[in-house]
Amino acid sequence: QVQLVESGGGLVQPGGSLRLSCAASGRLFQTWTMGWHRQTPGNERELVAQVNRDGHTNYADSVKGRFTISRDTGMNTVILQMNNLKPEDTAVYQCNVVQFGGTEYWGQGTQVTVSS
Repeated sequence: QVQLVESGGGLVQPGGSLRLSCAASGRLFQTWTMGWHRQTPGNERELVAQVNRDGHTNYADSVKGRFTISRDTGMNTVILQMNNLKPEDTAVYQCNVVQFGGTEYWGQGTQVTVSS
């Protein structure tokens, strides 16, 4: 089992920045990827960014150049630094862990609102 606790969401003006953090605990040695997804009402959840155990990163086209994902060596924490935020980035952001074998775990979600 893996437990995920997110923090760092909130309200920010367009062009501003937020830093999301996800703390993982449990059977982390089986972790393959850590990432962030987001969802708005009426829409499917979409991948924002992910990083795997080898350090390879993957970003949604809509956030490339603005968001940066990083993790610590032990795969205990994953950070999403979000810069130059836009109103269309408003969503509930969820932390995600995928283990070898495909088992997935999700955090409870944190609201990010970009509005003037």
